Amino acid sequence: DLLRMAYNAKLQASGGEELDPLEFYGFLMPKLEQLKMDPSFLQRNVNEGFSGGEKKRNEILQLAVLSPDLGILDEIDSGLDVDALRDVAAAVNGYVAAAEKDESTNTPAMLMITHYRRLLEYIQPNVVHIMLDGKIVDSGGSDLAQILEEKGYDNWM
Repeated sequence: DLLRMAYNAKLQASGGEELDPLEFYGFLMPKLEQLKMDPSFLQRNVNEGFSGGEKKRNEILQLAVLSPDLGILDEIDSGLDVDALRDVAAAVNGYVAAAEKDESTNTPAMLMITHYRRLLEYIQPNVVHIMLDGKIVDSGGSDLAQILEEKGYDNWM
């Protein structure tokens, strides 16, 4: 119910009408299917009894439902097995692709924080920044992540 309340609050703020529970369920089902989430998740409290992968899928579900102008995915790959990582990455890519096709809205900005390059095998970033001691010390393409993985932070210390 929290997700529906948040979505309805966003609708109201933009002058739209709230969705009743059945309408919201219809809106939500395709998003659950894309994330390969069982609808029974909707009966549970937020993240209550969720595995690591389920929590990450739930975060992406919230992103897809609420469509923020800026999505911050902090270590979205943490604790995921390879199948869950692929599913979550596909959901993020699907969310961005759908937003890019929607001419009525701007494409959302996404900030992904990760410590591992493997996420970048599934989600192609526009820019990679390397942060060290709270400061961005380098920026570039996804090849920068490969250099970091191969050589470590010594190049920037």
